[in-house]
Amino acid sequence: MNYWILVVDDDAANLTMANSILSGEGMRVSCVKSGESALKFLHANKPDLILLDVHMPGMNGFETISAIKSEPSTADIPVIFLTADNDNETETEGLKAGAMDFITKPFMPEILLLRINHIVELSRLQADLAHEVEVKTKEVTDQQKKLEKLSIQIVMALSSAVDAKDTYTNGHSARVAEYSRRIAELAGFSKKDQDDIYMIGLLHDIGKIGIPDAIINKPSRLNDEEYAIIKTHPILGEKILERIEEFPNLVTGAKYHHERYDGKGYPDGLSGENIPVEARIIAVADAYDAMSSKRAYRGVIPQLQVRAEMEKGKGTQFDPVFADIMLAMIDADTDYDMREK
Repeated sequence: MNYWILVVDDDAANLTMANSILSGEGMRVSCVKSGESALKFLHANKPDLILLDVHMPGMNGFETISAIKSEPSTADIPVIFLTADNDNETETEGLKAGAMDFITKPFMPEILLLRINHIVELSRLQADLAHEVEVKTKEVTDQQKKLEKLSIQIVMALSSAVDAKDTYTNGHSARVAEYSRRIAELAGFSKKDQDDIYMIGLLHDIGKIGIPDAIINKPSRLNDEEYAIIKTHPILGEKILERIEEFPNLVTGAKYHHERYDGKGYPDGLSGENIPVEARIIAVADAYDAMSSKRAYRGVIPQLQVRAEMEKGKGTQFDPVFADIMLAMIDADTDYDMREK
């Protein structure tokens, strides 16, 4: 048994006996006579186990183990108390303090060796298990991060494919996603909810994949028939995304971002808080980007006019809470940088 044992006892006879028994079994033994000496020893050394006397002058065993367990570098060293006491109170106090076992003095060599072997092996097993758990946890975390990164890359690729259909827009979905995340942040949403809204925003126009290019890129305003076709893209988006069971909220942005707060939107004519909150946020971000970006039939709308339109739509087209947040974002953007470049 190639263990390193620290024996702490103020009785020289006990130290001599413990040293003889343990070294006779091939163990490395270090002996000190006080709690203070033990702590000094442990500053530079880390034995496999500590045999600690309960009753010592100066620092007693309970004070010593408290100091050992409070120090991160020594807290995991197993401790066995040595005591001449034979009462439940001492044993209970010792176990609460962090001792793993008790050996009554005078100790029997066979009992001492069995207890030490059992405790050291158990401690090593626990350490190995903790390390294995740490390694596996890191592997799972790393894999999860890779999957999350891959998911974002796939979603961004899909959103770019949608935007590529429109000759006159560049990065619309990415901007809407970023504006939506910022609105959610300013509204006090959690980091996870902000990230979810960003993902939902990236795919809010996914249904446009099914709309003819001639309609999307028409250089003039749409007629009634063409407008009816373009209005089908929320339902197309729902059909595309509804199969993604791991992220059911993806559908909400695609299907409901053209609903209006006053109930006059499409496809379902939902109103107020019956519209999913993600869609209410994206509706504000989407309308803002539409106004601050070039279109086939016009250039970028001046910032003051964009602000006026956002103010005008508050409570009718837009959720007033999120509209106010967007208005604050506009006011903070004194150089009108928040737009298509």
